[in-house]
Amino acid sequence: MSFQFVLASASPARRRLLQGIGINPIVHVSNFDEDQIQQDDPARLVEALAQAKAQTVAAQRQNALILGCDSVLLVQDEICGKPASPAAAIARWQQMRGSFGMLYTGHALIDQTQDQILIRHGITKVHFANISDAAIAAYVATGEPMQCAGCFAIEGKGGLFIEKIEGCHSNVIGLSLPILHQMLIKLGYDVSKIWS
Repeated sequence: MSFQFVLASASPARRRLLQGIGINPIVHVSNFDEDQIQQDDPARLVEALAQAKAQTVAAQRQNALILGCDSVLLVQDEICGKPASPAAAIARWQQMRGSFGMLYTGHALIDQTQDQILIRHGITKVHFANISDAAIAAYVATGEPMQCAGCFAIEGKGGLFIEKIEGCHSNVIGLSLPILHQMLIKLGYDVSKIWS
């Protein structure tokens, strides 16, 4: 692709997803203060956060395609982001085990060359195993849940505790590749050309 592709995220998992499809992004972390946005609807929340992150980075770049993303997990009508402490992570897993959550990921793609922005979100249903208190404590002690919306990384150790998903797998990792594909096509980009 004949443009700079900028990922407005510190997430190594999102960067790996892009690299896996042949896009080696420039990582430019937005450092946007997420507390500025208050929203009770998880879909609107992740879209607003993704847009804010992308626009924060766009203000510092030129002639780039900038992708912002944000994820939250909805469990029993409660919006969950990254846990605030190990104790909070343990409590959340005790709530989630044997149940399910809805993982929302917002995507905002800014095309500076065409002065366009597209905003989308994906939803994936995640079913959690009914794991023991000891397993929860051991998982939280690894530190992995502390970095993740919803308190788990399906592509990491947390994958052991996911029984089933309904919907897009990469959406759970933090970036829906089908949604990104649709957005690129809508902006007029031929994705296959990134491989030539």
